[in-house]
Amino acid sequence: MACSVIKCPLCEVTTMESCPFCAIVNKQLPAELIYEDEYCVAFKDIRPQAPVHVLVVPKVHVACADDVSDPQLWGRLMSAVKTVASQLGVAGAYRIVVNCGESAGQTVPHLHIHLLAGRGLQWPPG
Repeated sequence: MACSVIKCPLCEVTTMESCPFCAIVNKQLPAELIYEDEYCVAFKDIRPQAPVHVLVVPKVHVACADDVSDPQLWGRLMSAVKTVASQLGVAGAYRIVVNCGESAGQTVPHLHIHLLAGRGLQWPPG
């Protein structure tokens, strides 16, 4: 399944060619893939904030959490998070983060889940 575009009215990404995560999904940009299934990919973050920092990204382009129209997408992504955490040996000891919008820290306008682990994570975050 290639990345297809669902345009957010607030998002400047209008083509999958301008989205780096779509390019990773479509194998046009390199990434250290950890996991892939029919619905998503997981790869190492290029600016890790913890010893384990993986991004889980849907193969369909959805700009942010507000734009998820299919509730099954969340289930598929969470299933992938669980699988990746287990694969990496951090099951039961990780944090997941979803930023929605630039003011919340979202730097790539393609929905993605950060899986962070491998060190003590403080609360409150950020």
